[in-house]
Amino acid sequence: MNRILKTALMSAMTGMVVASCSSNAKLEYPEAPTDKTVSDNYFGTTVNDPYRPLENDTAPATLEWVKAENALTESYLSKIPYREQIRARLSELNNYKKTGLPSKHKDGKYYFYENDGLQNQSVLYRTDSLNGKPEVFLDPNTLSEDGTVALQGLSFSNDGKYAAYIISRSGSDWNEIFVMDAKTLQPLNDHIEWAKFTDASWDGDGFYYSSYPRPEKGKEFSNANENHQVYYHKIGTPQSEDRLVYEDKANPLYFHSVYVPEDENWMFLTASGQGLGNALKVKNLKKGGDWKVMEPSQDYEMTVMDVMGDNAYILTNWNAPKNRLMLADLNNPAKENWKEIIPEQKGVMKGMQFAGDKMILTMEEDAAEHAYIYKPSGELIREMQFPTFGTVGISSDKDHNEVYYALTSFAYPSSRYSYDMTTGESKFIGAPEIKDFNMDDYVTEQVFYPSADGTKIPMFLTYKKGLEKNGKNPVYLYGYGGFNVSLTPGFSANRLLWLENGGIYAQANLRGGSEYGEEWHLAGTKMNKMNVFNDFIGAAEYLIQEGWTSPEDIAIVGGSNGGLLVGATVNLRPDLFKVAIPEVGVMDMMRYHLFTIGWNWASDYGTSADSKEMADYLLSYSPLHTIKNDGTPYPAILVTTADHDDRVVPAHSFKYAATLQASDTGDAPKLIRIDSKAGHGGGKPMSKVIDEYTDVYSFIFNNIGMTPKK
Repeated sequence: MNRILKTALMSAMTGMVVASCSSNAKLEYPEAPTDKTVSDNYFGTTVNDPYRPLENDTAPATLEWVKAENALTESYLSKIPYREQIRARLSELNNYKKTGLPSKHKDGKYYFYENDGLQNQSVLYRTDSLNGKPEVFLDPNTLSEDGTVALQGLSFSNDGKYAAYIISRSGSDWNEIFVMDAKTLQPLNDHIEWAKFTDASWDGDGFYYSSYPRPEKGKEFSNANENHQVYYHKIGTPQSEDRLVYEDKANPLYFHSVYVPEDENWMFLTASGQGLGNALKVKNLKKGGDWKVMEPSQDYEMTVMDVMGDNAYILTNWNAPKNRLMLADLNNPAKENWKEIIPEQKGVMKGMQFAGDKMILTMEEDAAEHAYIYKPSGELIREMQFPTFGTVGISSDKDHNEVYYALTSFAYPSSRYSYDMTTGESKFIGAPEIKDFNMDDYVTEQVFYPSADGTKIPMFLTYKKGLEKNGKNPVYLYGYGGFNVSLTPGFSANRLLWLENGGIYAQANLRGGSEYGEEWHLAGTKMNKMNVFNDFIGAAEYLIQEGWTSPEDIAIVGGSNGGLLVGATVNLRPDLFKVAIPEVGVMDMMRYHLFTIGWNWASDYGTSADSKEMADYLLSYSPLHTIKNDGTPYPAILVTTADHDDRVVPAHSFKYAATLQASDTGDAPKLIRIDSKAGHGGGKPMSKVIDEYTDVYSFIFNNIGMTPKK
């Protein structure tokens, strides 16, 4: 229960010439700071990097360029006549009560998150009973005036006395940890700074957390992060007195995190960041002694799901690409001694949690989630029957038999149910009501299409019932394809605007994700990365061949690794799309590993320092380096990034946008939207979410030639 497992735009620049907002208008772009003498040598290949000055995001010249780019983008968007109409409709669609699953704690109270509609951040409530009057436990909206402080996690001490809550500011990955009295709700003086990629794992009157050394002033959001350390903080003491528990100076690029089960008898340490999985160690907190190694390498994923006495339940892909559930005796913990409880299945095993004396396992089958009830011995009892295919979240605990789940799909907002572990029956609790939108008018289907090498790729299509295959339906094609991340069906109120205007939402399950286990993941990594781009291209080709749409009606969208996907795919097939939205993308594949935690992505990408073969392969698809400059018409492109993105630093988008604007790629607009007091996307306040979707949809509608319905 305690374990926490994932701009204002500037005024127009004087003298800048901005043409009309139509998609064929020619724009005059700001001149970016350059240094044409900068180049790098990769195993004999010289690569020029004239926009290297943009990597310094705090330099005056960069700040002036950002100001000018935002002014140009705002000028372009402000001329779109229905921009405010889109903003108003998005506000209506998002203005519905969003209630999370209840979670029953040891104090007998139920805790749940809720947003009354347009609150910037969801509020945490607690109540004595499911039908009782809730009280506010923690309201993140009170932590900042503009909603840019987000709650990243909350963890109760095992005696219930304290609650540690983790926040981020302006979307940064940097965290701060505060503590409050869980009974009186009064804040304590405890305050942790410069924590990162962490939870608060309690042990007595204190907790373990992970952090980096204080960064250089002015480089907090760009310099590489090294030497991830684990500390113990005792309540009532300053951070300066926190005890260093673990570090590995010989391996400064490892992540380290600690997990202590509720009985506080054991402590687990994971090390990751330089492989496809994680190393795992365990220590007996009661008897003391050294760490015992459970798995020394980072070759496999090893996740401790729960602990019963001296036994740990571990989900792993060791000798099981689709995962299996193992039982480890912590007194003899090396993985060779583990016992298999549930072997690898047809679907991908995603998680396990206890509900009383039973286990609930979630499985992913063809990119949709299922759940099964098992005995602790591994004997299957039954499958949980859900009303529709989709993505499920489950709330349960080994201390009681109460089970609640939330189910969501593309046209099915998060609906809450209770589940009877004895009878297997579900009871509906509640679902959102969205103004002037009838979910029954829409349908989702799953199709399978061939990629370039013949591999069948699954894709979900959601659209209004009765839509005709007339070859000109607007399509919003979304993909990711990396880092073992699966794209399962999910609901977005912002997507409804697209659907109600006759658009098709297409979500492709590309290789590189986890939809079919580790083999599917590896098929989209390193020297196989081109498979991902071919899978995405294949999705567009399929939609055209099947008569759904045409190249003049397709917008492609992706964020982070998906931004790389969009950028690389546009360079490969600029003729296939009308609009492209690369969001917070990894655009410079030659230097990505030199910033913040970019080195952590090497297991998926490889790096330009690995070998000549790897460097040449990265250069062959790097979005920054493969932009055509020969008059080939490109789609209209709107790049998005943010000033506090310390996951994928904005330099990627800066250099990519500057190169695009300086290249001969036709007259379609090539713009960049740079948000302020925002980061990679997590915890973004509702007001900023609506602002961003307003601009993205306005850009897409304008360039495809759509007019939103009144």
